[in-house]
Amino acid sequence: QVQLVESGGGLVQAGGSLRLSCAASGIIFRINTMGWYRQAPGKQRELVASITSRHSASYEDSVKGRFTISRDNAKSTVYLQMNSLKPEDTAVYYCNVKYQRSTWSPEYDYWGQGTQVTVSS
Repeated sequence: QVQLVESGGGLVQAGGSLRLSCAASGIIFRINTMGWYRQAPGKQRELVASITSRHSASYEDSVKGRFTISRDNAKSTVYLQMNSLKPEDTAVYYCNVKYQRSTWSPEYDYWGQGTQVTVSS
């Protein structure tokens, strides 16, 4: 069993900041890429940011320069610092981890339960 516990969502005014956290636990040998996705009402889920085990990060164009993804491998935790938030950032944010159960196992995907981020204008 793998568990992902997300926290940090909420309501903030435009221009404000929030920090999301996602802690992984369970039968995990190695966590590879960790990422944050979001899904706004009526829209498809999209990748916001991801980070490899070697801390190489990538971002969706609309959040570049405003969001920062980081991870603490010792704590199996990924963070998303969101600054200069805009109303269009409003969505449910989901944590995703790609992990292996052993050296030779395939890579598995696991999703968090989602946390609501609402940015008011």
